Amino acid sequence: QVQLVESGGESVQPGDSLTLSCAASGGTFSSYSMAWFRQAAEKEREFVSGISGDSDKIFYSDAVKGRFTISRDNVKNTVYLQMNSLKPEDTALYYCAAQDSGSIYPLNRDYGINYWGQGTQVTVSS
Repeated sequence: QVQLVESGGESVQPGDSLTLSCAASGGTFSSYSMAWFRQAAEKEREFVSGISGDSDKIFYSDAVKGRFTISRDNVKNTVYLQMNSLKPEDTALYYCAAQDSGSIYPLNRDYGINYWGQGTQVTVSS
């Protein structure tokens, strides 16, 4: 069983940068593909970015491509989301997610995720 704990969410102004972290425990971190999802108020949860266990495959949604960067540290068992040029529409609860090794399901879909964190709130407002 994997436990995921997000941190780093806060209220910022448009154009600011922010880095989210997700610390994992209870499993072999390097074997999991990791992802970030987000859910804005009254909207469905959506995929933001994903990264394979050895960081050789990285994915972004069109909404964040070019502004956000995902990375991971398999020694620290942590995945990061560097967010630049933040916009009000980036306001959401950001979830860290993990997918078991060998999963046949896509990383960018809720049903492809095996473990979820509790979320960290990011608010972008002037």
